[in-house]
Amino acid sequence: MPLRPLLSSLTRHKLTVLLLVLQVGLTCAIVCNVVFMIVNRTAQLRQPSGLDEDQLVMIESIGLDENENPLTRHAGDLAALRQIPGVTSAVAIDALPFNGNDWSNGIATTPNAETNLTATAYNGTPGELGTLGLHLVEGRDFRPDEYLPMDSAHDWAGINHVPVTIITRALAEQLFPGRSALGKDIYPGDNPVRVVGVVDHLLRPQLREAASNEYSTLLPLLPDSADVTYVLHTKPQERERVLRQVSDVLDRLNGNRILRKPQTFTQLRDDYFRRNRTMIGLLLAAATGLLFVTALGIAGLASFWVQQRRRSIGIRRAIGATRGDILRYVQAENFLIVSGGIVPGMLLAYALNLLLMTHYELPRLPFLYLPAGAVLLWLLGQGAVLGPALRAAAVPPVVATRAD
Repeated sequence: MPLRPLLSSLTRHKLTVLLLVLQVGLTCAIVCNVVFMIVNRTAQLRQPSGLDEDQLVMIESIGLDENENPLTRHAGDLAALRQIPGVTSAVAIDALPFNGNDWSNGIATTPNAETNLTATAYNGTPGELGTLGLHLVEGRDFRPDEYLPMDSAHDWAGINHVPVTIITRALAEQLFPGRSALGKDIYPGDNPVRVVGVVDHLLRPQLREAASNEYSTLLPLLPDSADVTYVLHTKPQERERVLRQVSDVLDRLNGNRILRKPQTFTQLRDDYFRRNRTMIGLLLAAATGLLFVTALGIAGLASFWVQQRRRSIGIRRAIGATRGDILRYVQAENFLIVSGGIVPGMLLAYALNLLLMTHYELPRLPFLYLPAGAVLLWLLGQGAVLGPALRAAAVPPVVATRAD
């Protein structure tokens, strides 16, 4: 189809065409970024924590007796919790994925090195690896003689004396690319700590950028504060029953404490991502609404032009144009308008992404989203204009003989 008649026709309605081009461009920019945000947040929802999520029950305990020895209290509590029918193991820990209690520190491979790499330090009582269900891909678990008190009264001074650590595969690959991390030293504090094990996955308590979400270390440090989380491992079908008994067992041992947030790990994950799911719904609604408004604009303009051109369409039909010719003409005209909006829309999409990266820590928009957005808008435009195009093709040649 010759391009010049199409462009000539569009230049007769410059303002209308310009407004529609701007609308398409804005839609392209927003939809590309919205879809990317939805995909990014959906990927977070599905990200594995590394734990046996459907087999864990937890509760927070906050002791109120300042003269009580927390380590002794934790040992007594754990002994009682392990006696609950259906509980296979129990540990006291200071943090979990998704609970927000993130103790992060700088990690280096040489002493006094300047590094921007930070990792979460998880601490817990013996049996933490097995209770949480972490998958050890290299090395070994901690030995009982390697555990030390965290010494929270002195700003976690135990980190400068801990002998060994277990790290995640993601952290190992970042610190020692192409090499095994086993037997290597890292510096989470002032002194070297030997890597004795590598686990497959372990998310941080507070998610950040996707690349650093699994920068985690396990240290053989015993939580020694009055505020601790007890985690119990049980069968999925036993979780609710065990959860109902946990508070009663701890209350009978010592009523001078605060017990809060008894829940399964599944509930913890759901609570953490509740805002994400709400945001995904809002973004879907916004993108759908914007696409719908754009489709209405395209269809409305095409219907208006068809109504204006009925006689000229009839003349073309009278001199030999087929219905297919008229249909293709209207669709080609729409294709040019949408294409005119997609080009600046792609540039605007990248500019909007840079703004989101700066203020909301969103990753860079992959290039693939731009052609995908263009195809989506082309299909939307062709779908929206199909009805008016069919009405134009149905105009009979006799219309050419009628007076205006």
